[in-house]
Amino acid sequence: MKYIDEFRDGELARHIGERIAAEADPSRRYSFMEFCGGHTHAISRYGVAELLPPNVNMVHGPGCPVCVLPIGRIDQAINLALKENVILCTYGDTLRVPASDSLSLLRAKARGGDIRMVYSAADALTVARQNPEREVVFFAIGFETTTPPTALVIRDAKRAALTNFSVLCCHVLTPPAITHILASPEVRDLGTVPLDGFVGPAHVSIVIGSGPYEHFAESYQKPVVIAGFEPLDVMQAISLLVRQVNDGRACVENEFARAVTREGNLKAQAVVSEVLELRESFEWRGLGEVPESALRIREAYAEFDAERRFGLTYQPVPDNKACECGAILRGVKKPADCKIFGTVCTPENPVGSCMVSSEGACAAHYSYGRFRDMPVAAAEQAEEAVL
Repeated sequence: MKYIDEFRDGELARHIGERIAAEADPSRRYSFMEFCGGHTHAISRYGVAELLPPNVNMVHGPGCPVCVLPIGRIDQAINLALKENVILCTYGDTLRVPASDSLSLLRAKARGGDIRMVYSAADALTVARQNPEREVVFFAIGFETTTPPTALVIRDAKRAALTNFSVLCCHVLTPPAITHILASPEVRDLGTVPLDGFVGPAHVSIVIGSGPYEHFAESYQKPVVIAGFEPLDVMQAISLLVRQVNDGRACVENEFARAVTREGNLKAQAVVSEVLELRESFEWRGLGEVPESALRIREAYAEFDAERRFGLTYQPVPDNKACECGAILRGVKKPADCKIFGTVCTPENPVGSCMVSSEGACAAHYSYGRFRDMPVAAAEQAEEAVL
């Protein structure tokens, strides 16, 4: 297949769904976690779950970088803008993540903070060059996909001898998070989150390759199929996972071979390794402290580390008690299980981070799936009201 619409062919999707139904053992239940928020979005948008047999269940994972960012890190960025008077640059979705004291970066901007949305790390470096009299901080978030551009701008800033640019580095890593989930009590001991395998992330795997997933596939005996973000990619990945489970196998398969190799992008990995190094531990929203799951700036580039430049210390902050985002990110609950989903908490007024980004499970379900949770009569009434 060569064009995007071919990966969205409804008839072909139904055929794959029929094949999955034919191969799935009716005497057992299959549970697969789509780690990446892009897959969650595709599953909700294209109705993938409706094409699966009832005994094949998809579990949402923590693969939305905005969603897993803890409140304490947002607070650090807000304090830099409001108290240190820096120009703070970051990606658009980050602006709306709820923080302490009913604040967000967007609301901090309304209070006078010079907070700017950028489309890339390079844009933040441009802002620093254009404002040599001001301190400019790039609030860097994301998985391995967005990490190489951050490393590149830090290296470029050093080569240009920029003295007014630094980075608040909050990049997190995929494999440690998956290992953390597999070792969690919900999965290993209590069985409240039954997991038979993973739909592996696409863009992340372009950078790191398929190799890093082999360890926990072997150690925890859970199959992984790396898949693209189109509905047929996801359907094919689920089909391959069902086959592995039926065969008693647990290995890494690469459905997204048109973009992912086993080794990944070696040049991108090299620049990340040059500039960044592992943190001993990092807090994830929903997962808590996860060992060696995030990156910080190396000593050789310490002058561009905002945490060192401004003497920042991290202070954990508990989530809103009414919000189930943490449980949703662990796969313990689904968006509809949250009492404030779709009422108090909406994309226009997000209480939790899962409702902020379009990749968040709550936002995806609100946009494409919430009416499927309604009783038939209520759905009919809603339809009549619209007409």
